[in-house]
Amino acid sequence: MATLKQGLLFLGVAAFALTAGFLLRSQLIGDTQQTSLSSAASKQGAEAILAANLPDIHGENQAIAQWQGQVLVVNFWATWCAPCREEIPEFIEMQEKFHDQGLLFIGIAIDREEKVVAYSKEFGINYPVLVGGMDAMSLAEAAGNHQSALPFTVIINHNGEMMTTYLGRVDQKKLEKTLIPLLQDRSQSRHQTPL
Repeated sequence: MATLKQGLLFLGVAAFALTAGFLLRSQLIGDTQQTSLSSAASKQGAEAILAANLPDIHGENQAIAQWQGQVLVVNFWATWCAPCREEIPEFIEMQEKFHDQGLLFIGIAIDREEKVVAYSKEFGINYPVLVGGMDAMSLAEAAGNHQSALPFTVIINHNGEMMTTYLGRVDQKKLEKTLIPLLQDRSQSRHQTPL
């Protein structure tokens, strides 16, 4: 009888732990959490990202600031991160769809170079992929990712201002709601004539 009670107690604790783990996982990476930051935090995060120089998948250092003037979607990801792998095909599609309107995705991989190179080639990623390793998490933290969770996505407008962040997998519809007005604003500001 004591063994039966111990077994039931063990199953109860295991079920509780499993449920708690799934809830925590969905909070950290499964459900997208959109974050609005204070203007000071937003400025600090954008400056940190735009000041970064990281190697691309060809081993050449790339300054993120070279892409300023476009609407940037900076995505921190890893090959071992399931939600990251789920959102990348949508990012590829959106890069193709909105590139001519001034949109640029930038992937910053928190992973080993050889894995990132193989993954990027296998899936045909059509935007810059930079290899940051664990050191690049400091950029994500500067942009408001205090949980150090992946995926983490930062939207920077054409003026170099951080507009919003997403912690967890972000879907195409949610991104488009944020990006389309920013792309329209970029287009309007480019076509305005000075007085």
